[in-house]
Amino acid sequence: MDIDDLPLRDWTPRSMMRARATAVDVPHTPCIDVHNHLGRWLTDDGDWMIDDVPALLAVMDARHVETIVNLDGMWGDELEANLDRYDRAHPGRFATFCQLDWSLLGEPGGGERLLAQLDDSARRGARGVKIWKNLGLEVRDADGAVVAPDDPRVIALVAHAGELGIPVLIHTADPIAFFEPLDAANERLDELRGARDWWFGDRDRHPDFDTLLAAHARLVLACPGTDIIGAHLGCAAEDLDRVSDLMDAAPRYHADIAGRMAELGRQPRRFARLVAEHPDRILFGTDIYPASDEQYRLHYRFLETADEGFEYAPGEAIPPQGRWAVSAAALDPALLPALYRDNARRLLGADR
Repeated sequence: MDIDDLPLRDWTPRSMMRARATAVDVPHTPCIDVHNHLGRWLTDDGDWMIDDVPALLAVMDARHVETIVNLDGMWGDELEANLDRYDRAHPGRFATFCQLDWSLLGEPGGGERLLAQLDDSARRGARGVKIWKNLGLEVRDADGAVVAPDDPRVIALVAHAGELGIPVLIHTADPIAFFEPLDAANERLDELRGARDWWFGDRDRHPDFDTLLAAHARLVLACPGTDIIGAHLGCAAEDLDRVSDLMDAAPRYHADIAGRMAELGRQPRRFARLVAEHPDRILFGTDIYPASDEQYRLHYRFLETADEGFEYAPGEAIPPQGRWAVSAAALDPALLPALYRDNARRLLGADR
């Protein structure tokens, strides 16, 4: 074949790097995965993400994962089902967060009803609240207006979570490229080709990335009494200066690293500096579901070694989040206990 005629979609280069991999089978400190999905919310068939809970526990034991935070609790009966299957059946190994039924904002008195729902979920045993990216992109109120992350009704809910003593993990927006034009300059075309509904670049339908992240910051600053976790490295893994600035301004703002090895691995020194500057605010998480033995070991390698130029998605012909390799962060071992476990234990109330 003439290489001039090779379609880009068929180009799947293999790295010629011959550097040795450093095996890290268990983490420096037994860890808490603060960002994972174990419920039924994200499955195609409506069944449980984890069909064999003992097998998951075996992986957790082998890889020294103390606890997994399950973000799929939802509310009402679905929350009860998640609590029964995980938290109550295996005390200490799982911590289920609730979500909120944002459709209530489309009805009269929706804000008050959501506050009551949050109270009910906390009484049932929810260990925190998960706010998904549909807030700011899709959720609409009774007037048909898109509800922004800094809407007064959202601020009231997040502030009330602080009064209840539970953290809020919030995912605002998505990778910056998902808001950019679908053209030759977009670095995530491979991913967006397989998930067209993840593109939010139509300005007639969606706000831009910076507008959403500014609203995210205003929400955080309006709720100084609530422990807030910005999902996916503060929802801005490509802009760690922005994340650091918000941490400086908001002492109870945190960030998990879930699902962002690809981004952090192309700026490992900047990421390591963020951890060093805010050692009590960065949390370990994977967002790998179902959680796998291989992925836990890969995350430990990324955090603890100085390996360079390795695949962040082994076995994938085309890396899902961008056609690049990553290098490890070589974090200071003294900072690892806080990142892996201690920060999460504090937020989950495990030390109380």
